[in-house]
Amino acid sequence: MFTPILIASLVSLINAASIVSRSQSPPPTVLGPQTTITVGNRVIAPDGFDRSATLVNGIFPGPLITAQKGDTFAIEVVNELEDETMFKSTSIHWHGIYQNGTNYADGVSFVTQCPIAQNHSFLYTFSATSQTGTYWYHSHYSVQYCDGLRGALVIYDPDDPLAYMYDVDDASTVITLSDWYHVVAPVLRNIIGPGFDSSLINGLGRYAGGPASELAVISVEQGKRYRMRLVAMSCDPGFTFSIDGHNFTIIEADGLLTEPLVVDSLEILAGQRYSVVLIADKPVDNYWVRSLPNLGNPSFVGGMNSAILRYQGAPLVDPTTVNTSSQTPFVENNLHALIDPGAPGIPGYGNADINLNFQVNNASGFFYINGVTYKPPTVPVLLQILSGAQDPSQLLPNGSVIVLEANKVVELTLSIVTGPGGPHAFDVVQSAGSSTFNYANPVRRDVVSAGNAGQQMVIRWTTDNSGPWFLHCGFAVVMAESPSDTAAHVNPVPQDWDELCPIFYSLTPTQLGGGVPPYRSH
Repeated sequence: MFTPILIASLVSLINAASIVSRSQSPPPTVLGPQTTITVGNRVIAPDGFDRSATLVNGIFPGPLITAQKGDTFAIEVVNELEDETMFKSTSIHWHGIYQNGTNYADGVSFVTQCPIAQNHSFLYTFSATSQTGTYWYHSHYSVQYCDGLRGALVIYDPDDPLAYMYDVDDASTVITLSDWYHVVAPVLRNIIGPGFDSSLINGLGRYAGGPASELAVISVEQGKRYRMRLVAMSCDPGFTFSIDGHNFTIIEADGLLTEPLVVDSLEILAGQRYSVVLIADKPVDNYWVRSLPNLGNPSFVGGMNSAILRYQGAPLVDPTTVNTSSQTPFVENNLHALIDPGAPGIPGYGNADINLNFQVNNASGFFYINGVTYKPPTVPVLLQILSGAQDPSQLLPNGSVIVLEANKVVELTLSIVTGPGGPHAFDVVQSAGSSTFNYANPVRRDVVSAGNAGQQMVIRWTTDNSGPWFLHCGFAVVMAESPSDTAAHVNPVPQDWDELCPIFYSLTPTQLGGGVPPYRSH
């Protein structure tokens, strides 16, 4: 994710004849909150190009993990990676889960844990008591998730206050948007600029000059209303999502309900999630689903960046619908939190308890926050804190750990690039490109764009979750909330967490695979 803004308009239409469509989508694989997943290697061709990939249970995207509100998660991750060209250690981050009291389960290599070594396992146990909505999981070891270790996670709410708006909300309505690469991640990390070869919808797509491989099919029945859960699980680009001939209503952003907002196209950044209600009220037919990347020179020619919305009873042919200009595009300023709206603290810019200003610059492919570039420590920040380090001068990496007092309102101004958050949802009191502030009812989410050079975004949150949390996207910094309280807040730390570092640091370069990663130092 090295780009500041999303393209605001769709381009091109698909030059596709009404030919018989081979495209179909098998039922998604679904797992519960207490399960075992295996990370391994397998050759797949989601866009028609064969390559070895790093996968969960041998599939891409990984299995959909589902839970009900209040469930406890216990997910054992078994590492069976063996491909010498790719990383053979791993960790998994449960993106959007607050991990309040379970910082050790956040899954961020060298911030909250050491990686899981080849032929070892780790049990991630955590609760998300107050959370419902749409999330995702992915490797958080170097850029490994670009090799395929990513999947969706949904926590259903049996008392959803917006349930009256839709009829169907199940595994078939989870829609994943991703980029795909023909080179392995250890090579990819040395490439500056867009390097993806295709984009995939529900794990299927096509690349320029490639075969007419199968596209994903999203099936609907005329007259029904569908809660589509969009998950942008890309490494780099954002997407403009639309469905020919259809509007949809946004009701959730990044796990948090919003006031309903009708749009006909939606810009979705890497890491973001939205629930949209689609009413299948059009004639029975096939319609193009479009997901245009905001990097490179994308188009819809030959079915690229596309999937098929197929009404029950429609012929098994490719759509012939035409892409038209968006009339009601998504504008983030128009999105508002549904429940308990309002940013914390005293309204007004600079009126928080703690006011931070991050200026982000990119020089020769390296990102700097206020002149400091992030260099991952050899000892995870959480382990440093549990070992007694609490002052910024004691915590590594030097200059990249920001210590915050407990129970304070923080206002962060960030300029230049896109930045996902970690332990909190935050209130976006100023969106990138906007000149106005909204402290009364801003959107609340966990991934936001800082826009283009010369623009800024401003967010607020309360420090109520002791531990180190990673704020990153190209640039990186660790927010250490009340380190003096962390040992008590995360107690007890599992014994197998303590064993991760000794095992990892005993590995040979051959056991690491893919070359010694940037986070490993001897």
